[in-house]
Amino acid sequence: MDARQLKIQAASVALERVRPGMRLGIGTGSTADEFVRLLAEKVGAGFEVQGVPTSERTAGLCVELGVPLFPIEEVPELDLTVDGTDEVDRDLRLIKGGGGALLREKIVAGASEKMIVIADESKIVDMLGQFPLPIEVNPFGLAATRIAIDKAASVLGLSGSIDLRMNGTMPFETDGGHFILDASFGRIPNAEALSNALNAIPGVVEHGLFLGYASEAIIAGSSGVKTMKNRGNQEI
Repeated sequence: MDARQLKIQAASVALERVRPGMRLGIGTGSTADEFVRLLAEKVGAGFEVQGVPTSERTAGLCVELGVPLFPIEEVPELDLTVDGTDEVDRDLRLIKGGGGALLREKIVAGASEKMIVIADESKIVDMLGQFPLPIEVNPFGLAATRIAIDKAASVLGLSGSIDLRMNGTMPFETDGGHFILDASFGRIPNAEALSNALNAIPGVVEHGLFLGYASEAIIAGSSGVKTMKNRGNQEI
């Protein structure tokens, strides 16, 4: 079974959690795209939902496929968000932002009663940090912000390159007009401490550590689909 089929399997199980009329946050990324495609089929058959996209990319796909969308300003409290992830550990801590939508993804997740993560089994890690941590920053003071991030990481025993994400010859720009620094720490033993340290840096707009947001992870793998709720508690 290829990677896309696994993503479709996870997305299909997540769609079973969506009830008619829900105020639904819709994530960004390749797995979230599969969820949108499946959701659009149900909408086409008369299923009603109020979608709130986490990126212009997701909004474009929803419009193309006929999923009704509302700005978060009109629907500021959501029932559920379904989104993908770049990494997930056994305590449902995440690294997100590989697609560059981490700020909006975190805002939407924070406005939701529940967040379901959908992924294939390759995204499960014992410790966060193998995937470079995206850190969304203000373009003003970029060099100073990068130095501050490096110092904060060093205090926590972390090291590795902190690279400006590029889009061709120009810096990658988020939907909010910010830049992204990708921090390759390798392993992050204390994600909570790093989160607090990054939040204290003035030039950091947001970071890709999603701690305490996900209530459930639906993971598709070679042996089927499993639901992760917390360490040691997995349901098939």
